[in-house]
Amino acid sequence: MTIDDLRIKIDQLDQELLRIFNERADLALQIGHLKKALDLPVYNPGREQYIFDKMQQLNPGPLDDQAIKRMFERVIDESRTLERIKSKGR
Repeated sequence: MTIDDLRIKIDQLDQELLRIFNERADLALQIGHLKKALDLPVYNPGREQYIFDKMQQLNPGPLDDQAIKRMFERVIDESRTLERIKSKGR
């Protein structure tokens, strides 16, 4: 494979990641609406720790567990921010 071939594969994966990130964000918004209706807090540290632990257990590498945790921290933080913004607007 050439560099260009590998970059094409990366571009395809990036597009899939974008679709997945937005699908996850939509689900987080739905959860946010339910939390608001049930008067539950947006932040759930136990759930977040569960996600970090589970993803680290499933991680086959080459990314190390701390890299996986940092990536999911960012994804979850953005989802939480979206939940807060959208729940105030509705």
